[in-house]
Amino acid sequence: MDCVIALDQGTTSTRAILFGEDGLPYAQHQQAHAQITPKPGWVEHDASEIWFCAQNVVRAALDARPSARPVAIGITNQRETVVVWDRKTGEPICNAPVWQCTRTQDFCARWQSMPGWEQTPAGCGRVKDKTGLLINTYFSGTKLRWILNEVPGAMERARRGDLLFGNIDTWLIWNLTGGVNGGLHITDATNASRTLLMNIETLDWDDEMLDFLGVPRCMLPSIEPSSSVYGKTAKNAPCGGGVPIAGDLGDQQAALFGQACFGPGMVKNTYGTGLFILLNTGSLRAASKNGLITTPAYSLKRGECVYALEGSVAMGGATIQWLRDSLRLIDGAEDTEYYAGKAGDSGGVYFVPAFSGLFAPHWDMDARGAVLGLTRYARKEHLVYAALESICYQTRDVLEAMRKDSGIAVSAMKVDGGAVGNGALMQMQADIAGCHVIRPVVRETTALGAAYAAGLAVGFWDSMDSLRLLWKKERDFAPQIHPSEREKKYRGWQKAVSKSKGWAGD
Repeated sequence: MDCVIALDQGTTSTRAILFGEDGLPYAQHQQAHAQITPKPGWVEHDASEIWFCAQNVVRAALDARPSARPVAIGITNQRETVVVWDRKTGEPICNAPVWQCTRTQDFCARWQSMPGWEQTPAGCGRVKDKTGLLINTYFSGTKLRWILNEVPGAMERARRGDLLFGNIDTWLIWNLTGGVNGGLHITDATNASRTLLMNIETLDWDDEMLDFLGVPRCMLPSIEPSSSVYGKTAKNAPCGGGVPIAGDLGDQQAALFGQACFGPGMVKNTYGTGLFILLNTGSLRAASKNGLITTPAYSLKRGECVYALEGSVAMGGATIQWLRDSLRLIDGAEDTEYYAGKAGDSGGVYFVPAFSGLFAPHWDMDARGAVLGLTRYARKEHLVYAALESICYQTRDVLEAMRKDSGIAVSAMKVDGGAVGNGALMQMQADIAGCHVIRPVVRETTALGAAYAAGLAVGFWDSMDSLRLLWKKERDFAPQIHPSEREKKYRGWQKAVSKSKGWAGD
């Protein structure tokens, strides 16, 4: 059986999934890796452990399907996590600071105070104009700067050309293609755009951003299309030698691609640890004035790309984990659907899960979590219901910002991720957002997007139209509440958010 291997490297684990010509998964394997937290706010991964896990899951998936013949590999990955390694030894020079890591918060605050760089009501500022991003610890560039300045000898080694930089995609591709024995040092625009170092108009590294952050250009990978044959696996690769590596997409862009959101106005939301909403804007590089990120969605030809607006929310599934692990109100995530059905509504309770501030579209790092509207009537069922609603309200916040920036009122949203199996949550989302919520048959859309990109490059699938036909709807959740009730509930949410903002500030 011919298949495409999707290697999906995430924040907590790595998966390999084999997809057949029908776009269905035929075998998969997953392995977790350690979360390293040496100081408050610091989150790290061991890049060598991630490479070890990647090899294991590819071998295990192929072993589970002995008849599988891989024709290509597609890579998708957690974005913004930074790996710096020695090109001669192949060893990382330190643990990889993860996208969640806030070690550069002080530097970001100083940078924001410098005139002309940060977005203001009068204009976007140079960072937004060039990169589409905000000055924030979330993105790779400030973490790379930290490594170069804080790891002894790193800057000198980088300037000599001894060190290589990449997000996780680059690290995996370099190792799969031979590592120290001629490994390819590449990335794609969806990953490069998350570094604060790439110009989203030219799709090349930006000299002004490199100079400001003190990053030598010689340590950066080349930026390639998201769907293209980059090279072939080395003999010692876990799938054997000679398999084309032909797809590379950051995880959220891969989910957009896997949902076949190929037309302007199409939107997807991934319900994972956080929430990641992307709106395809086609060739329009929409500059956000409402707290969103302008990002490449995918690139099929060098120097060209399709753009998207993106809103990232920190607390999605992590809110449910907090109910389970910290408050112990539920035994498992599946209990939320039961308690939500038992409650019927939130009892007037609003829960703002700003445990690490608020991300898009608010970007208030001083916001803190809040529960409001409590009366003696409130029970744990109401708090669980309010926690689910908070996921939906945060999504609507982003959709409203997208409407303001693009002029597109979203009528349908494709959804994926672990939480979409919760029917009660999906119905709440349709009601609160006022749009159809469409759940696909294949919910592993991040991996599927990587497979689509790789398969398209080698002719396993012959066109984008073929990919559109492969995508199938499993269920459509339509709004069921009256618009006046929807707006009343949303006004209550906005009031609750205003109470949580600036809480940790002076």
